[in-house]
Amino acid sequence: MSLAWRGSIGLTLTALALVLGLAGGWAANRLVAGGGVAGRTVVDQSMVVDRLQAVAKLITTEALVRDVVTYRNTWLGSTKRSLVIATGKVLVGLDLSTTPAIRIDQTNHRISIQLPPARLLGIDVVDLKTYDEQRGLWNPFHPADRDTIFLLARHQLARAAGDLAVIEHAEASARDLLGHMFAEHGYVVEVTFDHPEGS
Repeated sequence: MSLAWRGSIGLTLTALALVLGLAGGWAANRLVAGGGVAGRTVVDQSMVVDRLQAVAKLITTEALVRDVVTYRNTWLGSTKRSLVIATGKVLVGLDLSTTPAIRIDQTNHRISIQLPPARLLGIDVVDLKTYDEQRGLWNPFHPADRDTIFLLARHQLARAAGDLAVIEHAEASARDLLGHMFAEHGYVVEVTFDHPEGS
């Protein structure tokens, strides 16, 4: 037997032992994770809650929104006006600070999760561009007027975000994410949202 051939056999046996060791470790891991049943991971409530808390900040939708803000103020018959294009980033997502309702059907491998509805988590006004501004004869613009325009912009951008259906998009994203998260364990996930009646 040549030295080269012996080396080849040694490498082959080493590789085989490594593969068997990894396979044995994987099988043992699956047995432990599956509660003693090979090839099956049992998902329990604490595991679902842990996963939900871990991804709470991922279940969000960010949208860039623009709207026109018209500001008008009259004082002693003198009117000042401003036409502003406001641009903002709105962040919509789920508040998972409280534990949602979870039901697990181990027999049929189904998980039912009831979540709070998605809502506006934050809005950041990133740009205010003035296209037309007319001051009154004795009613000039002051810093307080700029503050009012900024607040109007935030309010209108939030309303525009609602018109763009970003709430529905965030909820659809949550369904997709949670469905994929537990699919690897063989579970089907049903996600519902606790919307108030008539909403």
